[in-house]
Amino acid sequence: MRELKSQFIGALLVVLTVTAIICAGINYQEQQIYPLPDDGVTWMDVVDAANAERSIRVTARHVQSGGPGDLAGIRVGDVLLRISPVENTPGVEIKQSLEVAQLLRRAGVWGKATYTLDRFAPERAGLEIAAKVYVSDANRDRALFYQYLVGAAYLAIGLFIFFRRNQASKALHFYLLCLVSFILHTFHYTGKLNGFDTAIYLGNVVAGLLAPAMFLHFCLTFPEPRRMWGPRQMISVYLPAVSLIVLQTGVAMGVVRTALPLLELNWVLDRLWLLIFCASYLAGTVLLHLSYRRADDPIVRQQLKWLRNGALAGVLPFAVFYAGPFVLGTVPTPTMRLSVLFLAFIPLTWAYAILRYRLMDVDIIFQQGYVYMLATLSVLGIVGIMVFALSRRDELSPTAVILLVLIAAFVFEPMRNWFQQQLDRYVFYKDKYDYRRTLIAFARELSSEMDLDRTLTSVGERLLSTLSIAHVAFFLSGEKGDGFTLHTALDRDGVRRRLKGESLDLSFLNESPEEPYLFFERTRHTLDVVMRGMPQTVRASIAELDLTYYLPCVFRGRTLAWLGVSRSTKDDFLSSDDIDLLASLAGYIGMAVENARLYRSLAAKAEQYERLKEFSENIVESINVGILAADLDDRVESWNSQIERLTGIPRHAAVGRRLAELFPAELTGHLDTLRADNQVHQLYKVPFVPVSWNGNGGTATGTARQRCGARSC
Repeated sequence: MRELKSQFIGALLVVLTVTAIICAGINYQEQQIYPLPDDGVTWMDVVDAANAERSIRVTARHVQSGGPGDLAGIRVGDVLLRISPVENTPGVEIKQSLEVAQLLRRAGVWGKATYTLDRFAPERAGLEIAAKVYVSDANRDRALFYQYLVGAAYLAIGLFIFFRRNQASKALHFYLLCLVSFILHTFHYTGKLNGFDTAIYLGNVVAGLLAPAMFLHFCLTFPEPRRMWGPRQMISVYLPAVSLIVLQTGVAMGVVRTALPLLELNWVLDRLWLLIFCASYLAGTVLLHLSYRRADDPIVRQQLKWLRNGALAGVLPFAVFYAGPFVLGTVPTPTMRLSVLFLAFIPLTWAYAILRYRLMDVDIIFQQGYVYMLATLSVLGIVGIMVFALSRRDELSPTAVILLVLIAAFVFEPMRNWFQQQLDRYVFYKDKYDYRRTLIAFARELSSEMDLDRTLTSVGERLLSTLSIAHVAFFLSGEKGDGFTLHTALDRDGVRRRLKGESLDLSFLNESPEEPYLFFERTRHTLDVVMRGMPQTVRASIAELDLTYYLPCVFRGRTLAWLGVSRSTKDDFLSSDDIDLLASLAGYIGMAVENARLYRSLAAKAEQYERLKEFSENIVESINVGILAADLDDRVESWNSQIERLTGIPRHAAVGRRLAELFPAELTGHLDTLRADNQVHQLYKVPFVPVSWNGNGGTATGTARQRCGARSC
């Protein structure tokens, strides 16, 4: 059920994200294409208590200097009675300020509309005047389009978190916050007043109220929830936002009606939203600062510092230059609206905090992007040159098109590999490029080294210099499969670390790991979600080792060792390329451990065999009986000193020779007759004449016969 729930949430987030991106793209296109008619006047519904027949008067509240209304002679306080959207047509009576926008749409951009006004002035009391207004295109603020960039930054950060760290603590909350912020900055209604425009408006309202609440919730629970955090506190955070969402949606849909004019009510709600928005982000900044002061882990402190600084740098200027004056009643100017650019500091600093102080690989993604971009441009250039070289480029045959496609397909991969190699050598890794390339070649040679201590020390020194890590350690499995023990630990200078291996609890290193590697984000603190459920002895061991990554060294399905690696010397986490490199190296380390153990086992058996052989030879030498041993080819393998005296043939001359060369034919003939029988036999009184060895590989029997006479064997 947990896996099913996770899959359902993932699918739902994908659908919401894709829908939000499509709607934002359409809305951006509509913002550029759709011209918004504007007369440069802010009209507001004002209740007229003195006139019962006309209780609402559409009054000019603000007239833009130099705008169409100003040029037509409209002044603040003028009451709009009728509008004739087309010249020389009857005017339409205006009862609400919303009708002005509808009639301006009928007039169209650059059209001429006739306004009938009621201006209350001492010299012209109660007289109607006419104003010819040339409808212009409302110049949308550049700040509106800058917000799309801010929203894109939020979405990029959220997607990266969702795909790379979706199992980490607070990852889902952070992604939802980024998604809601993306909707807030990219959903802007155009004024077309159709169904899609209404949905965009409602999406902007909901996201604008949820984003500050979710940010405040995040600050209250990151990196750990407060002691008093519970359901009541969560309700207190989200209840104001939900209440305003219901109220503003009801007003927009016409369900909620008040005596206050609609435009003025919207102004009140907008001021209230900006007040909640800035107050929530500033309160979250204070909470992040308090968490920063209490945090002990340097990684958490750096994260909190950048989250705090980003929120403060983004919200404070926006609150001072835009939200504050707007709440106090000032009509926003284009200069005030540019303060929205400061909000870009929030996602940018969050991105830096994530990339710098967490396991993120945006640098790897950008590197691959550069490579593919250069390879694609090169292939397009090659294809373009070939097309340009053709005499009749406008009449390419299907065969020529297919040929060009095949050429592009075959050329792309070599070009990509070449660009990857050149960028790795001269841009990405520079001085470390040769070290990284030779590390795998060095790993393949590990199997030829049979001294395990020397092998692991050499691997550790290579890793320290190649990846610039702080320290490395190797843990070997027991001969009987009784867990793992610390074998070698090296610091950044290649010197062995002094650790009490016998006091370390390494029970977290399993013989059958479920994950490709173990990752401990904060080794010296118990805040890590992975370490939270471990025994105290294990957490103390992890803290003493201070290793961030543990990779199993597997060979033939057995975990023979674990490779432990810390963060870099700059306290950075390793990239995915580094992890892949270590994973490849771990396999070779497992092979080297197996080979070294087999070699040590064979050496021990060989030594035991030599001792047994020496022991048996001593026994044979001590017996006062002539003994020899021969192989299946009748070649002598053993020849003791007693048989030397009996035969007169020294050992060095007998070993390796056939029995027929050393004994008389009568004796070898008896042996041949008994060869096929596997039983034990005795030859009784077989005549044997001792010989004398002449030193040249031959025998002499004459003098020996005269001197010693005949003997029996």
